[in-house]
Amino acid sequence: MFVKLRMTANPFTVDPDATLPEAMELMERHHIRHLPVLKDGAVVGVLSQGDIDAAGPSRATTFSSGEINYLLHKLKVSKVMTQDPRVIAPDALLEEAALAMRDNKIEMLPVVDNGRLVGVITESAILDSFMDLLGFRDRGTRLWIEATDAVGVLSNISGIMARHGANIIHLAVFRGEAQEQVTVVVGVNTLNTDELEADIADNGFRVVHRLRNSG
Repeated sequence: MFVKLRMTANPFTVDPDATLPEAMELMERHHIRHLPVLKDGAVVGVLSQGDIDAAGPSRATTFSSGEINYLLHKLKVSKVMTQDPRVIAPDALLEEAALAMRDNKIEMLPVVDNGRLVGVITESAILDSFMDLLGFRDRGTRLWIEATDAVGVLSNISGIMARHGANIIHLAVFRGEAQEQVTVVVGVNTLNTDELEADIADNGFRVVHRLRNSG
């Protein structure tokens, strides 16, 4: 899946010369935690809630609330933002975005095409994609099947599904520490899987978990 299919297009942005309270008001009004910072159309930074928190006074400060508000109103976004942020292309894979965000401990990536901001991709969007890929919200049944990691296993499992007229709508394979074993997660479009599960067991596989969604 590509970033452009999951990104938020035309995101809210802020100018580096805007004041911090202006940026905070924009983020609060639209319930967002990150703002790309644009100068002459180019991404020059990212302002996050973490940046804002770090710019605030220490709890041990002796400043009055009036003095704190005065200082914050003088503070520019350019002084608080994360400069030269990591960006990603719209045609990059979603996995690449997830890896970059995980490795760099960031929650949002500006999506840039030919130097122009076209969107943002967030942790929430990636989590939603993960849930869609595994069919968490789809009607049907998801079966966790323990199997030997060998050639032909998926073919055998899909053949069992076909015999029972169960259409596979989602499929994933997870490998644990035991390299000889895998867990195959199969989502099918039926709620009644009793006979299907019995056939799976008869063929030497083991259903270790089942989740039905009638919604």
